[in-house]
Amino acid sequence: MKGWVKQVSVAVITTLLSVDVMAKDALNVAYFLEWPSANQVAQVEKTYDKKMGMKVNWRSFDDGNAMTAAMVSGDIDIAYSQGFVPFVIGVTKGADLKLVGVAMTYAENDNCVVHKDAKITKDNAKDLEGKKVALFTAGVTHYKMLKTLKYLNVDISKVKILSMSNPDAAAALARGDVTMACGFGGSLTRMKKYGKVLMTGAEQEAIGLKVFDVVAVAGKFAKEHPKLITQFLQITEDANKAYAKEPEKYYDILAKASGMKKEAAIDTLKKFTFLDASTQLGKDWMGGGIQKFTKEVADFFVEEKELKTALSQEEYNKTIDSSFLKQVK
Repeated sequence: MKGWVKQVSVAVITTLLSVDVMAKDALNVAYFLEWPSANQVAQVEKTYDKKMGMKVNWRSFDDGNAMTAAMVSGDIDIAYSQGFVPFVIGVTKGADLKLVGVAMTYAENDNCVVHKDAKITKDNAKDLEGKKVALFTAGVTHYKMLKTLKYLNVDISKVKILSMSNPDAAAALARGDVTMACGFGGSLTRMKKYGKVLMTGAEQEAIGLKVFDVVAVAGKFAKEHPKLITQFLQITEDANKAYAKEPEKYYDILAKASGMKKEAAIDTLKKFTFLDASTQLGKDWMGGGIQKFTKEVADFFVEEKELKTALSQEEYNKTIDSSFLKQVK
């Protein structure tokens, strides 16, 4: 398991360009398939394109670390619903990224499932020692798994971690190749057909595990095009509000946009909470909570010897920029 952070290759992006001086005729946005979100209605109906006056290219990714690399290289401007942990890892390793919003919270939508034949629960979780666990490492799922096993007094060094994609982890559990698999979205739904979660999302939240995805942007892009970021967040806010009023109205659209069957999409959506701008700006989130949590996550990975060192609290504070969201109505 050690050394998985090394897979994240990043470099610091710097710019001397002044604000909004460069013309831009297209916006590149990263997102996940099998991860339906309310703003995908605006994606499908091209509301972003119309209101921002440019073509918006949506590119799907398999993981948040790939999103970081794409923002660093300049291929992606905005990552919608990037995992919080990949963001933390990215900025810790030197990526010039800014967290500008919270996409959604989802304690029940990201979890670990133990195969039914193993008969392992949270009460005898130490039996996972010596067993194989499949998941995509270096992300929110990995962080949750590590924190959960540590809480259950499992010696993490004795657990055989197999790093693989979400769909592959679900398939490995289905075949019985692993004792436990961890994942999110559609893959988690498939995992549950073959076992039960080790701890519920509510139980994990009770021990301090906050699970959420963020809206991140490349630092260079933020300096050059602040108005575009505010516009993107405003359109997202409007889409979230419309969905909150009549979620059933949008199920068909969101299922198709996320590449899921309607029933699975609905199940996933019901486990999401899309925070409004005011809540995101509150003290539990971008008003102080996320800044503190960023440092806590980084320090935890240092403690587990997955990161060599963490940044200072002040340095992490600078990666959270609420100025754009404050302009959203």
